[in-house]
Amino acid sequence: MKIAIASGKGGTGKTSVAVNLALSLRDSVQILDCDADEPNVHTLLPLTQDQIQPVFTMVPEFDETKCTRSKNCSAFCPTHAIFVSDQGITFFPEICIGCGGCILSCPSQAIQEGQRQLGVLHQGMTAPGIEVVYGELDVGEPFVVPVIKAVKDQAKNSEGTVVLVDCPPGVSCPMVESVHGVDYCLLVTEPTPFGLHDLRLAVDTVRQLNIPIGVIVNRAGIGDQQVFTYCASEDIPILLEIPHSREIAELFSEGIPFTQRMPDWQSKFRELFQVIQEGIRK
Repeated sequence: MKIAIASGKGGTGKTSVAVNLALSLRDSVQILDCDADEPNVHTLLPLTQDQIQPVFTMVPEFDETKCTRSKNCSAFCPTHAIFVSDQGITFFPEICIGCGGCILSCPSQAIQEGQRQLGVLHQGMTAPGIEVVYGELDVGEPFVVPVIKAVKDQAKNSEGTVVLVDCPPGVSCPMVESVHGVDYCLLVTEPTPFGLHDLRLAVDTVRQLNIPIGVIVNRAGIGDQQVFTYCASEDIPILLEIPHSREIAELFSEGIPFTQRMPDWQSKFRELFQVIQEGIRK
């Protein structure tokens, strides 16, 4: 079972929900932190073992002794990463998306597959026995999706394993790649005008992927009732409300998931998981 925890807005509490849900379930849980720009699951669940491996993307390598200056490669390149002139080939690897079209379009087979590192993948266990996988994009790299794919490739498919996908904020390509292929999507929001605005965007995005959704309202008690009105009008279930609490905020600032100090919440997260299971079966 794969459950994505997403939102249109940053800072709503996705990671807190993912970590506390994992701690409440404990057995056979894997967290995939797909926010490779700023991963933070490991700050709440430090890895006792950490296996690190590089993440590469395909980039073309040019053999100018074979090049006939057909310019097919530059004409095909969707990001204009290749410039061909009579003096030679200029290649901008930072904007290459690794599609491989230049290789297929070259009539003289002057282009071969190479690779370039985009980031690193971390994988290991945490103290409660939960597996954590997260990616880190190298500084200055613009394309995060290949790193997210590398993280998702580590997802376990064994029966009984719950895979929680902590998604990046927003509704652009990184969020879509993270949510794609999951069984259920939890959308975390806050009851404010900004929260409602970005929740609408997230709902529209996930619905186009035909994934069942439910909403968690974090910091309940602030703002207004517009989020609740919107969810009722769209027939979206609100599965859990987490109050605006100084105690929860202080624990989070210390890197402590609040279910570890507030054990009553573990049963609430387990009940949440049961509701998600029922939503998937429907």
